[in-house]
Amino acid sequence: MIRIGIIGMGNMGRFHTNLIRQGIPGCRLAAVCDDDPERLEPFQEDSLKTFSSSSELIRSGEVDAVIVATPHYSHTTIGIDALSSGLHVLMEKPISVHKADCERLLAGHKDSSLVFAAVFNMRTDPHFIRIKRMIDSGDLGTIQRISWIITEWFRTEAYYSSGGWRATWKGEGGGVLLNQCPHNLDLWQWFFGMPTSLRAFCSMGKYHNIEVEDEVTAYMEFEGGATGVFVASTGEAPGTNRLEITGDNGKLVYEQGRISFTRNEIPTSTFSRTTEELFGKPPVWNVEIPVDGAGEQHAGIIRNFIEAICSGAGLIAPAKEGIHSVELANAMIYSSLKDETVHFPLDAGKYDELLKQLISESKFEKETGKTGGGDMEKSFQK
Repeated sequence: MIRIGIIGMGNMGRFHTNLIRQGIPGCRLAAVCDDDPERLEPFQEDSLKTFSSSSELIRSGEVDAVIVATPHYSHTTIGIDALSSGLHVLMEKPISVHKADCERLLAGHKDSSLVFAAVFNMRTDPHFIRIKRMIDSGDLGTIQRISWIITEWFRTEAYYSSGGWRATWKGEGGGVLLNQCPHNLDLWQWFFGMPTSLRAFCSMGKYHNIEVEDEVTAYMEFEGGATGVFVASTGEAPGTNRLEITGDNGKLVYEQGRISFTRNEIPTSTFSRTTEELFGKPPVWNVEIPVDGAGEQHAGIIRNFIEAICSGAGLIAPAKEGIHSVELANAMIYSSLKDETVHFPLDAGKYDELLKQLISESKFEKETGKTGGGDMEKSFQK
């Protein structure tokens, strides 16, 4: 039975706590940690061990593995500490704030017997599993164009004022790209790989009283000629979640929980070269891809983490892959602020310097206040 400790008892930490208590085979909740005593009060009468610092929990001998759900900047130091102390680690997204910290964190995973995973729960969604299978199998043919409009991540002013660290360069290191969109950026690179270049435009505090980005439009180019556009916002309602992938064999659209595939009977390139028609198009089949449900989401990631520890199961989301979504987010912010195209790989040192400059020059004063509660599940894209 794997003893789990949860570090950080904010929204996500409490969410993970409830999931484990509801029953994840092979593990039990053994300890929780937060530097705010009020967040530990609900656990004082339980049999759980409580700690006020991650270092104390990590060295307590009470746990075999930890889930890290603290503010973003501490992911790197806590992750390295836990791994170097012989604990398995499940890291909330993003695994670190910027690429250089990702590299430091991943370099700290020296013991291959320790399982190090990331909470990319959208990889468990059968819709995205099916899309990846279709891309990898060649069903779509050579990818030509990608467009993902993901503006369903609407957030209120109350959300941003619920924590002093939120939506600041010093506390969070970014906005929609670092908080909500790591999931979408992870899927983007999971499906298509990393681009060769990127040009992005980020609006800072366009819809909210924040200093970081709450709207993004990015254009990407890929090896082989494919292009992509990624649009995200926390300021639109009702918002859109539409992924469109055009390949030589047709067009796939994911929207409103459905996958449709308009399949060319003849690949576009073949039809173009061989037809004598001046204005013709390949005949098509309209196919609805049958997919039900949203998968196991967070519970599935935790279950897979435990199975990897106990039986060596392959990880759904290895932490080492978490650097890619961070690099994409960093590149978009860098491109926008520097008004230039970024070529991959991103220079981690240059971005680190930019982020330090943003922090040191910030004169933004964050307003915080009491806010109402909320159902965490409503914040997830499923």
